[in-house]
Amino acid sequence: MAIKFNRSQTFATGGTVTAADLHNLVDGTDIYPALITDQGNLATVSTADKILIADVDDTVNAKSTTVQNLFDDALSTGTYTDAYLSGQFSYGTATGTRLISTNATITTGTIPTATLGTTTGTAATFTSSTFGTTTATAANITSGTVQTLTSSTATITAGTFSGLINSSTGTFSGAINSTAGTIGTINSTTGTIGNFTTTLTGDLTISAGTATVGTRVAVVNTAQEYTATHNFNATSLTITSGTIPWNLAANQIAKLEVTTNSTLNTPTNPVDGATYMLVVTQGTGGNNTLSFSTAYKFPGGVAPVLSTGSADVDVLAFVSNGTVLYGVTSQDFS
Repeated sequence: MAIKFNRSQTFATGGTVTAADLHNLVDGTDIYPALITDQGNLATVSTADKILIADVDDTVNAKSTTVQNLFDDALSTGTYTDAYLSGQFSYGTATGTRLISTNATITTGTIPTATLGTTTGTAATFTSSTFGTTTATAANITSGTVQTLTSSTATITAGTFSGLINSSTGTFSGAINSTAGTIGTINSTTGTIGNFTTTLTGDLTISAGTATVGTRVAVVNTAQEYTATHNFNATSLTITSGTIPWNLAANQIAKLEVTTNSTLNTPTNPVDGATYMLVVTQGTGGNNTLSFSTAYKFPGGVAPVLSTGSADVDVLAFVSNGTVLYGVTSQDFS
């Protein structure tokens, strides 16, 4: 092993060197900076490279260790209160507590359990986050804004969701309150929606299956009592060249002002068992007649003759068998 002599040890020219002097050459050796700076530079350091260590437990012999051991041992048990790390910092599995006060950015990795306390400003906001499978109680977000939530399985007990929720499966056991925003599509292959209140701006379509509703909604296959008014909008029929078409699908309750002698054509779209009403008003001056096609049948086979007075009103009520309309007349409301 090469030894650099202690430069503080001096000898007189032509003098005598004692055994003690020789010991001082080694026992009193100092390592000067030149011993390090005079060496060639090491461009890169590998984990297997060795460095010299003064072992606090051995005051006689210096020890060597690898760079790998230095970082494995010293950094794993030490505490560094003011360590500044710039650039990219990567580490493997973290088992202890890692506290980052501000500006923490995690680009990839696994956080098995995350507890997020209250932050400043508008609470915790995640503009774009992807969370894989978590353990224990899964992800608990007590306050904040989740812009987009995509979950293959989850439990949401309560909250306000103003955007889009896509879930192929999951349980929503509490209340989903959407006070603002648009829910474009709700897909539920299983589960129960206890209470659903919405204002529809378009159509509600059930393409397959059966819809079961409560007593406050009218259904076509259940006997119900109406406790408020239900009516058809009375629409006007038009005389064209003395003839009058009547589309029963659009005008179940119709009104007609006869201003010339006219004929009521065979109606279109009659429904078996349906009832229809026609309110006829005599035009100014009166004396206008109304004839009926053979699709209209009246008692005794005799069609009614309209009241002749100006502004007189006749009401015709019909029931259909799907082909013809059987009618009765109440006349001369003046």
